Amino acid sequence: MAILSSAPLQFVASIPPATRAITAATVVLSFLYYFLRFTGSNTSTLSWLILIPGSSIFYPWTLLTSAFVESTIIELIFSLVVIPPSLRYLERLWGAIETLKFVAVTITVSNIIAVGLCWLEYMVFKNPDFLYEQAYHGQMALQIGVLVAFTQVIPEHQVQLFGVLKARVKTLPMAYVTFSTVMCLIGFQCPFIVIQFGWLVSYIWLRFYKKNSGEILSGGPAYGDRSETFAFVSWFPPFIHTPITLLANTAHMLATKFHLIPTGSIDVEAGYSQLPGGARAEAERRRAMALKALDQRVASGASSPAPARAANGPTPPRPGSSSLSEPSAPVAAPAEASSKDITTNETR
Repeated sequence: MAILSSAPLQFVASIPPATRAITAATVVLSFLYYFLRFTGSNTSTLSWLILIPGSSIFYPWTLLTSAFVESTIIELIFSLVVIPPSLRYLERLWGAIETLKFVAVTITVSNIIAVGLCWLEYMVFKNPDFLYEQAYHGQMALQIGVLVAFTQVIPEHQVQLFGVLKARVKTLPMAYVTFSTVMCLIGFQCPFIVIQFGWLVSYIWLRFYKKNSGEILSGGPAYGDRSETFAFVSWFPPFIHTPITLLANTAHMLATKFHLIPTGSIDVEAGYSQLPGGARAEAERRRAMALKALDQRVASGASSPAPARAANGPTPPRPGSSSLSEPSAPVAAPAEASSKDITTNETR
């Protein structure tokens, strides 16, 4: 019995502190929301707990805490299945401080953009429903942020979805963004729009602002991941790479001009800076680049077959024949002719 009773405690103790705190906040605030709804409170009276754009100025903490409120049991179970294991993996790579910063930035900035969009829609359409009838909550922004982080760390890792579908990690973020776009187009802007904002915010943070550990970088602390395999254009299909590249380069130039992007030690010759996570993440990145180069080589080889041999070209040697005897014949002929000339001159 002592072993059985200590097993859950040992499991909880093995969870890193940041992941443990985020999981506990999600469970506590979600059950508090269920209790208040059960006692008769409606959504408009819970503006101190969930994010309502028109009331967020009076309750600014909801820009962060609303993400820890799941409005249904199904959403809560899904978040508990996905987020804690993912954050546990990332926290072992990044550490507790960088994990908390990533979570806070992804959630808060995404909600700020969502609130700004609601105010813009209110000013354009003069409809107060955009401010007081939409309530943002849940961890959709954090879910897409975790997928972006996995795309950076283990892009070629293959996962199995629902026990049937197999997909590489790098394909999952845009699939989730596509789902968000569809839901917004059919009229469910709240809360699915935060998936798109969470994708963009988490990518920018990991690309330019996340501080890498000085222990794994020879040049000291560096920020972000400037590798080509994690470039912004890599999220989109090839036929729109040209306009996306132009847009991304222009935005990067302006951000650099106004010193909005921190500088750090970057391996320019290798084309990327080392990833947080040490040798394992670095090996995964090199494996991804090698697989990409191999795919390109195989594709180019299949598109350009070897040219056919000319009709009058030399025939290959027969099996068993000596390859040295054939070229020796033309060499011996001039020597034979010269010896005949010498004997002729002597007889004369």
